Amino acid sequence: MEPLTTVEIITRVIYQFTSVWIALIVLFAVSIAFKRRLGLYGKLFDSPIGMIGFGLVMFWVFTGVFGALDLIVTHDPLAQISGMKNKVPGTPLPSAEDGQYAWYLLGGDNLARDVFSRMVKGAWVVVQIAPLATLFAFMVGITLGLPAGYYGGRLDTFLSFLANLILAFPVILLFYLLVTPEIVATGVPNYMATVLFVFPIVFVGVLLNSRYYTQPTFRTPLLIVVLGVMLWLYLSLISEVGSAVSILPGVLDIFDIPGGILVVFVSVVFVNSPTVFRIVRGLAMDIKTRDYVAAAQTRGEGPWYIMLWEILPNARGPLIVDFCLRIGYTTILLGTLGFFGLGLPPESPDWGSTINEGRKLLSIYLHPALPPAFALLSLVLGLNLLADGLREESLKD
Repeated sequence: MEPLTTVEIITRVIYQFTSVWIALIVLFAVSIAFKRRLGLYGKLFDSPIGMIGFGLVMFWVFTGVFGALDLIVTHDPLAQISGMKNKVPGTPLPSAEDGQYAWYLLGGDNLARDVFSRMVKGAWVVVQIAPLATLFAFMVGITLGLPAGYYGGRLDTFLSFLANLILAFPVILLFYLLVTPEIVATGVPNYMATVLFVFPIVFVGVLLNSRYYTQPTFRTPLLIVVLGVMLWLYLSLISEVGSAVSILPGVLDIFDIPGGILVVFVSVVFVNSPTVFRIVRGLAMDIKTRDYVAAAQTRGEGPWYIMLWEILPNARGPLIVDFCLRIGYTTILLGTLGFFGLGLPPESPDWGSTINEGRKLLSIYLHPALPPAFALLSLVLGLNLLADGLREESLKD
């Protein structure tokens, strides 16, 4: 077979993303049709910048999801095919078997693996870790930032000191320490996960209790069910057979998180939480002086009700914008960690590791490093544009 031309490569790459294009069209069509009923999300479609950013972000989200279902990839991202080492884009396989895709669309890397498939699979790594790690960081920051800003005093001084202490520590050095085999062997990342992952349970428990405090017959069963499920998920997340924290038996442990991913996840949550704390604290200090907060206090509402149901909803605009930006920061951080070979296994198709592998021969072969670098750039650009669109629309409320 002849090598593919540039036009043929582009055409075939576009075709491989058919499922993504269909999902994007359906999502945009439904969202635009019902945008007046969708609140801030619907208003996003009145902002061209926001729509472009949202489209870029959802492109990679759908790529990650459909790539995990093997609807996009052309080859196993870990498979090495003889004769395909550092081959240029569009190179045909020396002896393609029946049912095997006959080309490396974006070429082969220095280990003869398909660059296109690794780029697609790398999106799934980012889609799994970045939003969830950011969400957990927000749970920690909100749970600690609201009382610090609302009460002030010694509590605020103590929590602010801890946050500043963490922020003052060099991030890369912190990651190096956390992923050191000797530190991992002591179980420090597992103990950190035990502490950090409990904050969503605390947040949801206090949220529901403060909302339905006057309805005990409804509140108690609701808390038992919700917190019971969350506790099970929590124990499944932190428990790993053979690690320093092994609580649940294998039958009940529904999550099998590789040690490297857990270390990266915990590290990202730990680094992002102080910044979120400071943002929430500042918003709480500002909003607690508003008239509607005074009215709630006059009605006899409890402090946690005021924090979670009066202050937090009115701080949602800046927090949503920061959430989008922070996913972008986390994505860059994951790429940086992969580039330095920290946390994730060396064969992982995450974009940072792939860029690191490709840079070694960058002066000779550009194609192994450029696709994941472009993917990382476009996702972070999309998140920044999405944040700008959300900020623009939230200011109109």
